[in-house]
Amino acid sequence: MSQLLYTTQAWSRCMSLAQRCSSMRNLRATHAVFVTSGVHLNTYAVSKLIAFCALSDSGNLPYASLLFEQTQTPNLYIYNTLIRAYYRSSEPHLAMYYFHLMLKQSCLEPDNYTFNFVILGCVNCSCLVSGKEIHSWVVKNGLVLLDAHVQTALVRLYAECKVLDDARKVFDEIHHRDVIQWNVLVNGYLKCGLASEALEVFREMLVCGFEPDDFCVATGLAACANLGALWQGKWIHEYVKKRKELKSDVFVGTALVDMYAKCGCINLAVEAFEGMSKRNAVSWAAMIGGFAAHGYATEAFHCLDRMQVVDGLRPDGVVLLGVLMACTHAGLLEKGKSLLENMKTQYGIVPKHEHYSCVIDLLCKAGQLEEALQLIRRMPMKPLASVWGALLSGCRVHKNVDLAELAVEELLQLENKDSEEEAGAYVQLSNIYLGARRSEDAVRIRKMIGERGTRKTPGCSMIEVDGKVNEFVSGDVSHLHRAQICAMLELISADLIQD
Repeated sequence: MSQLLYTTQAWSRCMSLAQRCSSMRNLRATHAVFVTSGVHLNTYAVSKLIAFCALSDSGNLPYASLLFEQTQTPNLYIYNTLIRAYYRSSEPHLAMYYFHLMLKQSCLEPDNYTFNFVILGCVNCSCLVSGKEIHSWVVKNGLVLLDAHVQTALVRLYAECKVLDDARKVFDEIHHRDVIQWNVLVNGYLKCGLASEALEVFREMLVCGFEPDDFCVATGLAACANLGALWQGKWIHEYVKKRKELKSDVFVGTALVDMYAKCGCINLAVEAFEGMSKRNAVSWAAMIGGFAAHGYATEAFHCLDRMQVVDGLRPDGVVLLGVLMACTHAGLLEKGKSLLENMKTQYGIVPKHEHYSCVIDLLCKAGQLEEALQLIRRMPMKPLASVWGALLSGCRVHKNVDLAELAVEELLQLENKDSEEEAGAYVQLSNIYLGARRSEDAVRIRKMIGERGTRKTPGCSMIEVDGKVNEFVSGDVSHLHRAQICAMLELISADLIQD
């Protein structure tokens, strides 16, 4: 019926105008022509306008929604366009809104594109409940075994929502896997702090004959770095050497530098860094961070100069934080203070909370507790727990009880503190009281910790032996060779006492 309201000439003109739209100004003018010629009643024609508004960099998503509301019978393409646009926007929950609207107000059946986009909407707003609901729809429609994009989206949903067992279950049900799905699973384990599992999946991927891309290789190296798994990191490095495109990749090269530095091999980190054909600011930050962790402050400052002279790169906040950390580890108080003071004028970087926190830690380690407190009071932003924690640690080392009580009081008043930080503060204060021979106060704090049920996560350490990473947690008695380990530790302790 709508075909009678406009001529073939009007149709051709409107389609040509829609094709040439390059801005919202063009779009609005084209929309006006659509209305005056009657073409706006054609769903296919309107879908072209909605697609530009929703998906183009020059578009306007709210205007796309307005056009949708004015469309009498939106088709599946229009719904998919809006769901796709909103899952990528700052309002991903609206992807689910349009999905449910389609089910409620039309006889349209969602297809593989619909499910892929709406699941990613659930991912981006961390909505696991809605994601599981969509998953059930996918199973009913038989797409879970047919469409790779939907399968990947489901693995991503459970991985991002930290339900790794379900992510693995969906992954295992995929008959024909691709590299992207392996990447999502490896990265999911790593984001949840399960570096050992991430590395195991990476190894499984290689055994299955898949060639990981640069992102997956870098993720595997990051898992090795987190575990201190040097042998396995070297194994991945050997694999990288066999693939030319990975050898020259900046992303992979940077991950190698970071892995070797965190595994304690600063010389190998330098070798990997110098062997990179191209470097970016992240590469320099990794090398500077490695020098910082190993206490090589002079080399860190040398890198800061080289990145500007050799590669023509301006240091960013991450690079300067690495240099400040180098000052902290090496005890270079004046250099650290000078760098903080000159960050804005010399490098155009406004110091952030982490930069102040680093220098405050440096001051505390140098015993300059009052100066550290003055710097905290001068901070242009509200001090977070890390700052007061640094001051508290300094008070413990230098036995300043009064300032420790102040630091704990300030830390406990923070709105965004968590129970872990609260527990750590109380434990430190209790230890400070013990060091100052104020046992009654120490007992009072310990009793208060027990009454509140506040608990501090026990410390954890890892060591790699023969390619296998062993994890030790304070208070854990489950290790298979616990008796032998404890016996050896007693022998080592006895030798140390004799020396």
